[in-house]
Amino acid sequence: MAIYGGLGQHGGSAISSHRRQAFHSHHITGHYADIIDGLDQPPVLIGHSFGGLIAEKLLGQGAGSAAVAIDPAQIKGVLPLPLAQLRSSFPALGNPTNLHKAVSLTEGQFRYGFGNAVSEEESNALFEKWTIPSPARPLFQAAGANFVMHSQAKVNTANENTGPLLLISGLEDHTVPDVVTRSTLKQYRDSTAVTELKQFEGRSHSLTIDKGWKEVADAVLDWLKAKGFGAQSSNPDTSP
Repeated sequence: MAIYGGLGQHGGSAISSHRRQAFHSHHITGHYADIIDGLDQPPVLIGHSFGGLIAEKLLGQGAGSAAVAIDPAQIKGVLPLPLAQLRSSFPALGNPTNLHKAVSLTEGQFRYGFGNAVSEEESNALFEKWTIPSPARPLFQAAGANFVMHSQAKVNTANENTGPLLLISGLEDHTVPDVVTRSTLKQYRDSTAVTELKQFEGRSHSLTIDKGWKEVADAVLDWLKAKGFGAQSSNPDTSP
C-alpha cells in the first residue's frame, strides 16, 4: 500500500483557488495523517518536491512503513541556497504579497524550474498538461525555516524507530538542486534509521512526469523490494 503526494512548488491537487491560498504545511501533513489513521496498516509514503517534505514529516511521526522523497523541498536545518534555486523560486518569493496567494508559472519559468533537462517541446507539453496555480505559503515557510523556532518545515530526523527513507535527486534540478538534497541527507546523520540517497544524472525537477519517469519508478520499486516491501517492476504500458 502506498500514498503518493505530488504537491510541488507550482503543482497540486485540483481544489479551489481560495483553499490553495490558505494552505499551511501542517494542514497538508494533517490531511494525509488523517487518511493514514483510517488504514489497516501504515503505507509506503512517496512524495515529490513539497510532497517529499510531507513524506519525510509523516515518516518522522511514525505514520508510514517507509518513505521515498523525490527532489524534496528543503527541511529545517538545510543551509545551501544555490542561485538556481533562488531563480526558480522567485516567481513566488519575489513578491511578499504572494504569501496569501496561489501562484502560477509562465511557460518560460516552468522550463527553467522543471523542464530544463528535457527538450523545449517536451517541457512545453508538460507545462500544458500539469501546471495549475499553487499556494506560495509553503514556499515561504520552507525559505524561512531556519529562522523560525517551530517551523512547519521541521522534520523529526532523530527518530530512530522509523522505516527506511530514500531521498532521490535529479542532478540537473534547478528547483531543488542536488546540493540541497545532499544536505537533507546529512540532517539524518544522528539517526540509526536507514536513510539513503539515489542520484539521477541528467534529470531535472520534472523527473516524475517526463518521458524518463519509468527509470525513476523502477528504481523506487527495486529499492522497496530490497528493503522487504515486495514491490514489483512498473508496467511499461502505464505512464503519468
